[in-house]
Amino acid sequence: MLAALARFSVRHRWPVIALWLLAVLGAGLAAQQAGGSFSNDLTLSGTDSQAAHDTLRERYPELSGDGMQVVVHSDSGADTPQVRRAVRAAVADVRGLDDVAAARSPYGPGPDMVSDDGRTAVATVQFTGRAKDVPEESVRAAQEAFAPVRDAGDGIRVEFGGAALRTESGPSGSEAIGLAAAVLVLLVAFGSVFAMAVPLVTALFALALGMSAVNLVAGFTTIGTSGPVVAAMIGLGVGIDYALLVVTRHREGMRAGHSPHESIPIALSTAGRSVLVAGLTVIVAILSLYLVGIPFVSALGLASALTVAATLLAAVTLLPALLAVLGDRLDRFRVRRPRADHAPGHTGGWHRWTGRVQRRPWPYLLAATAALIVMALPLFSMHLGTADGGSAPEGTTERRAYELVSEDFGAGWTGPLLVTAQFDGPAADGPAADAQRRATALRAELQAVEGVREVRPPQLDSTGTTAVFTVVPQGSPDDESTERLVHHLRDDVLPAAADGAETHVGGSTAAAVDLADRLGARMPWFVGFVVGLSFLLLMVEFRSIVVPVKAALMNLLSVGAAYGAVVAVFQWGWGAGLLGAEPGPIESFAPIMLFAVLFGLSMDYEVFLLSRVREEYLRSGDSAASVRGGIAATARVITAAASVMVVVFGSFQLNDQRVVNLFGFGLAVAIAVDATLVRLVLVPAVMAVLGRSAWWLPRPLERLLPHLPGEPAGAERTTDTGAGTDSGSEAGADAGARTGKQPVPPQGGEPDTARR
Repeated sequence: MLAALARFSVRHRWPVIALWLLAVLGAGLAAQQAGGSFSNDLTLSGTDSQAAHDTLRERYPELSGDGMQVVVHSDSGADTPQVRRAVRAAVADVRGLDDVAAARSPYGPGPDMVSDDGRTAVATVQFTGRAKDVPEESVRAAQEAFAPVRDAGDGIRVEFGGAALRTESGPSGSEAIGLAAAVLVLLVAFGSVFAMAVPLVTALFALALGMSAVNLVAGFTTIGTSGPVVAAMIGLGVGIDYALLVVTRHREGMRAGHSPHESIPIALSTAGRSVLVAGLTVIVAILSLYLVGIPFVSALGLASALTVAATLLAAVTLLPALLAVLGDRLDRFRVRRPRADHAPGHTGGWHRWTGRVQRRPWPYLLAATAALIVMALPLFSMHLGTADGGSAPEGTTERRAYELVSEDFGAGWTGPLLVTAQFDGPAADGPAADAQRRATALRAELQAVEGVREVRPPQLDSTGTTAVFTVVPQGSPDDESTERLVHHLRDDVLPAAADGAETHVGGSTAAAVDLADRLGARMPWFVGFVVGLSFLLLMVEFRSIVVPVKAALMNLLSVGAAYGAVVAVFQWGWGAGLLGAEPGPIESFAPIMLFAVLFGLSMDYEVFLLSRVREEYLRSGDSAASVRGGIAATARVITAAASVMVVVFGSFQLNDQRVVNLFGFGLAVAIAVDATLVRLVLVPAVMAVLGRSAWWLPRPLERLLPHLPGEPAGAERTTDTGAGTDSGSEAGADAGARTGKQPVPPQGGEPDTARR
């Protein structure tokens, strides 16, 4: 199938390229006309914070939306008459704006919000809906209404913070830097300008189509602000990677004597098939995020899956057409002489390295495993949460607002809790009077709780039977003490202090705690599902039970090492300053999202390497020689592909979003570990220990398992005679020749033109 598709693209190369140009332009125009915007929606049905929000929406419509803090600061005083007049005038103007439910002055009525030294005052603006539903124009208009406050005195600052603020993810320059670094890596890997340009052009076309699709989908569903950047990061990395693998196999075919038009279908039916299986594994793993049941996380996965799907489409259609256009000019404009690491009768450095590992597999296996386990140890200290304004980029208004409020009022004021209590029930002097007494008593109980800094007087609804309390924690929103306080209020304090009342703890801080709890609870089920599904796919692909088990365990080690590095840097702060990151909790959705992406990407190299090993094994029946040959044939390209991904992912450290920094760092570490310790040390060591048993599959399963498209259904594995006892020696290299067996066609088969 892939060979036929490649031949079609070769024959009709110019129409295929033209169709891609039209598709990219059309999708771009459609995205401009019908595309949506990006915002964070942390709605979690069935949680206590969502129940609190529902109560507010029903009883306190003016408090149910997300809010924005307006921080007014002046060293000469924010409580002077002229500042008061300017702030009150701005608050009055904001109340008349669309999408604004309420606006409160820091000077009353009610308790004021002026610091003890009089230098800082905080006004609040409450919008009618959640941040995702509030037009950006309305937020900007509310901010502009406070512009005259800056003219009320010398040195007056006005900063903005709160859940209502959202930042669209735009280009940060990191994409261009990642591309420039990828160009250098590809030049070194291929040694020619044209060969370097083909993967880049293919990846850019795919990325353009994929990002337009993401923008279109954002018009129908809510995708988080980090979604487009994460999707671009993954799409660019795998797009270059997949094209690089196919181009490498195509060049190998031409060096073997095939014409370009013969070599392209061969490359697609072998390396292209590996790319297709690996890419589908990535897509399935990412789309499995829908099983978590959290729309915010699922939408991030959907955005990434769209870009990966675009790269697969480009790899099997556009890439063959571009290769056909270049023909035998692919290696023009060389910057170095090409090198062949794997050819008949050739023994290169990768052969010798793999043979060394095979002769003493246990020391290498234990050393590499120990290194990965040590890297993964910080994982057990992971604290899930949502970074607050203190983790916002330096110089942003959110960061400045957070620092002013935290310093002058206390960190808890940057994300107070909202406690609702519904006191419906009979009372001798009426339900309203009873609710007032019970609300006053409950406020006293809440004020006495350890970890509570302040409780504002309760606000009763129009019926006088429901009260809402603003509870200010001692710690910041992302502090572990605040998380413990939320659980303590829900589990212990409120059931005892408000017996018979319906109580809930809400607000953006409580919603973040609920998100972390739900994701933490569902993570084991998600991991089990993705690993199980990948196991089944690899078992069908490689006709083995042992290889999928080995792949799953190694990929789990790679992911664990990446988690450990992320915790050490982004939570503990080790070297965080070098990356421009602020220590804080690990974003609650990051581990599950990282696992989906990393497990899929790890499978890329597993499939590509072991597909080549299996081809060698089907030819010779020698397990040791097949591992040496497979690694020698793929080590250089895997190293180049991994280098491309590392520099692309690493370049996103220049983005100003902490979530994007975290993802880029985690992906870069995992790919680097996977392509070195795992593929070049653990794989040959484990395969040497397993010998021919690595390809064991019970005969009943052999009959039951389906054959993937492109695999020769009738091909049987040769019997490994002698390889099992001499798996670690160079002498096994010619075992296949000594058996006298006829070679089995390689995985995926070759087209008739290639055999002729």
